Amino acid sequence: MSTQLLKEINKRKTFGIIAHPDAGKTTLTEKLLLFGGAIQEAGAVKNNKIKKGATSDFMEIERQRGISVATSVLAFEYKGFKINILDTPGHKDFAEDTYRTLTAVDSVIVVIDVAKGVEEQTEKLVEVCRMRNIPMLVFINKLDREGKDAFDLLDEVEQKLGLKVTPLSLPIGMGSQFKGIYNIWEKNIQLFVDENKQKVGEAIKIEDVNDPQIDQLVGAQFASNLRDELELIESVYPKFDRDAYVKGDLQPVFFGSALNNFGVRELLDAFIQFAPMPQPKETDVRIVKPEEEKFSGFVFKIHANMDPKHRDRLAFVKIVSGTFKRNENYLLVRENKKMKFSSPNAFFADKKEVVDESFPGDIVGLHDTGSFRIGDTLTSGEKMNFTGIPSFSPEHFRFINNADPLKAKQLTKGIDQLMDEGVAQLFTMEMNGRKIIGTVGALQFEVIQYRLEHEYGAKCSYEPIHIHKACWVEADEKSEEFKEFAKLKQRFLARDKKNQLVFLADSSFTITMTQEKFPNVKLHFISEFRRS
Repeated sequence: MSTQLLKEINKRKTFGIIAHPDAGKTTLTEKLLLFGGAIQEAGAVKNNKIKKGATSDFMEIERQRGISVATSVLAFEYKGFKINILDTPGHKDFAEDTYRTLTAVDSVIVVIDVAKGVEEQTEKLVEVCRMRNIPMLVFINKLDREGKDAFDLLDEVEQKLGLKVTPLSLPIGMGSQFKGIYNIWEKNIQLFVDENKQKVGEAIKIEDVNDPQIDQLVGAQFASNLRDELELIESVYPKFDRDAYVKGDLQPVFFGSALNNFGVRELLDAFIQFAPMPQPKETDVRIVKPEEEKFSGFVFKIHANMDPKHRDRLAFVKIVSGTFKRNENYLLVRENKKMKFSSPNAFFADKKEVVDESFPGDIVGLHDTGSFRIGDTLTSGEKMNFTGIPSFSPEHFRFINNADPLKAKQLTKGIDQLMDEGVAQLFTMEMNGRKIIGTVGALQFEVIQYRLEHEYGAKCSYEPIHIHKACWVEADEKSEEFKEFAKLKQRFLARDKKNQLVFLADSSFTITMTQEKFPNVKLHFISEFRRS
């Protein structure tokens, strides 16, 4: 193993930011970029959404709605580290995109709104992280607003999210009384230095909490409260242990206000000290370690038309091992074909640039003419597939119809490409070839319609269809039992984009009865029980 490769691996931190919509995730992402010097000014995210959306919101529809629809990749350098952020959609209708993105991160920052506390979408995403033992760090945001008591929030995070927390910073006051933050991790205090609470002063080192300087800085009452709270923290919460954090057993908590730059630097400084470097990943053959010399990586996202002027599709590849080099031949395992890439992109804030080589932990964007699918594995030649990038059964289904007969070709191409991106899933009925779109949330139908029209010049309409669940079928297709099942259920059978057989069940009762009647025909709610 080359020392150069090891050095590059140790420099990299790749993480995702997850939150409920409006918890301030996009603002936090932008402020992190600001601290990293990757952007010069913060976009007016809140008050000027349409004209100047935040740096990480690529698509037009996102700018109009002010929600992150597509996962963006942002990278910057900070204190000798290369930091890759995967910004994820907070909106529940785009949960599947977020689940897949979580396969490409080595750690996660969970953003929670101080007033709203733990919300439903956060619970679901944290559950996925817990299932995968992804290290999590919690940032409680918007302390400049009136909100819940810090200890009530810590209890809520433990109870609702099932986490074991340890606070590494603590707010002094809140809302209109918010003075600043005491950083337990670095033993310092940071205060506002102007009346409007827009400017943050330099951190003041405080080795001992009984130092009378605290009373002078924040007033006797606030100083007294702070001492009581720190005493409580010491007696109630475990000490921070990096190993427990990396294993996903302990979650450090920071407080701040991303909008006012408060607590963001502290979060970033602590993060680079203890967040894990790129981690090993499982394939269907073996576990791959980052320090292996040979390149391997997987596609976790495909983004069509990032620039509507050019019909470009980018496949986002997370590098797992070795060094990825421009113009070298790599094997696309599913197709068993060699490919080379003359202009692989790296992402620096909102800009893309061509790179000659990339290392484990990095995300590269590969220009794609339609060869890639989500979950594809690229290697230096070894035949293996990275696992853990499933499709989930959608929750909403509609027939999709062509609303402009002259644009049939454009519609087919548009649907094909959007489905490769993982925006939704496409099922083609076995009986009559009709196309059904399945999505996690109803808003995705609107996004598909909008993008088909604006990016492909095609129009579609939808027709309701009653489906409870899409079940992937695992069975011996030559057996008599399967033949009887297929005959009886032919009106409900379809193929997905990978040509896997899917049973579109109209109720949970139907699923139960089918499984009782045909015990050897297994039904799965997740597509990844075998590889096509």
